[in-house]
Amino acid sequence: MKLNHINLVVTNVAEVIHLFQTCFGFSVAEIKGDNIVAVLKGTDGFTLVLMVDKDQIVAYPKAFHIGFMQDNIEAVNEMHEKLKTFGADVGDQPKKIRDSFGFYFTFQNIMIEVGHYIEADQI
Repeated sequence: MKLNHINLVVTNVAEVIHLFQTCFGFSVAEIKGDNIVAVLKGTDGFTLVLMVDKDQIVAYPKAFHIGFMQDNIEAVNEMHEKLKTFGADVGDQPKKIRDSFGFYFTFQNIMIEVGHYIEADQI
C-alpha cells in the first residue's frame, strides 16, 4: 500500500505553495477560495493538500515532520543551498544524523527533513 497524499494545516497557504513549488518541484493542481485550500502535485504523483487554519493556530506534535530523501549526499548539500537562497532558515550545514546525512528546518510550524540514507562507511 502506498501513501499518496497528506493534508497539512498552515497559517499562510500562498507562502507554503511558494516553498514547495520553488524548492521541491511541486505544481499547483487547484486553489480554492483566496488561498484557503491548495492541492499540489509532486513529480511522483504525490498529492499535498495545504489548508489554512482560520484561527491561525497551527501546532504539530514535537517530533512530527515530513521528509524528502535525496539520491545522494551531494543532492542534500544542493538542497541546503537552494533553501538558503530561497530564504528558509535551514541552520547549520547538513551532517550525519543516525542512519542518514541531512538536516531539518521548520517553515510555518512544519518540520521538514532533507536527507540521504547512508551506509556506515560513507561518512
